[in-house]
Amino acid sequence: MLKTLRVMTLICATGLLMSGCSSMERNSDTPEGAFAIAEEFDKSERYEEAIRRYTEVKNKFPYSNYATKAELAVADVYYKQESYAEAQVAYQMFKELHPTVPNSDYVQYRLGMSYFNQLPSTIDRDLSLANDTILNLTDLIRKYPNSEYVKEASEKRSATIKMLAEKEDYIGNFYFIREIYGSALKRYEGLYANYKNLGLDARALSRIVISAKKIGDEPKAKKYMAILSSDFPGSSELKQAEKEMK
Repeated sequence: MLKTLRVMTLICATGLLMSGCSSMERNSDTPEGAFAIAEEFDKSERYEEAIRRYTEVKNKFPYSNYATKAELAVADVYYKQESYAEAQVAYQMFKELHPTVPNSDYVQYRLGMSYFNQLPSTIDRDLSLANDTILNLTDLIRKYPNSEYVKEASEKRSATIKMLAEKEDYIGNFYFIREIYGSALKRYEGLYANYKNLGLDARALSRIVISAKKIGDEPKAKKYMAILSSDFPGSSELKQAEKEMK
């Protein structure tokens, strides 16, 4: 017995056991013990091993409440290590399998944020995940209005919508400066119709007027000129449109 204790002490002192001495005191044959061991790896930021251990908890004790905790923990570990695509899949699966857990707002929040964190830093790149981001953050705000996560979700949702608006302006400008006015007109009409009050309205209206005039759509040019004159009197955008309408 004494010899065994000496060996254990030596192992702990030299760090040869990956999980440390405290892990050896856990019983991996119980759901509580197995989960605690996984948590230790998680807390020490040994994420790959943590995921493996949490997965073992799910597989060995599928009917334990620790299995459910382990499923969510796996998603959280992916999120911590910034593997957002994997986190997105894991949170989505958890949401579908456990729709009534007490912390459903947290799951919905993390799902939306997993999408958000996959968005590019510049608007000239692929924004195909933006709509999924908005959808999931909107679900949080609508279903859990009193959640502690609503404030950040609202901010990130607004930021995503602004990115989409700026992308539409970016594409519209691409066509406009190349004098492809028909395509520019469509983009700026979409920008004005779908993304009002984001600081791009005057520019969109002015470009609509100019583009419509260039392609000979006089009624449309006059229609939007009236709106531009009413909403943005004295603006540089109005002056540009007026110059074209002369």
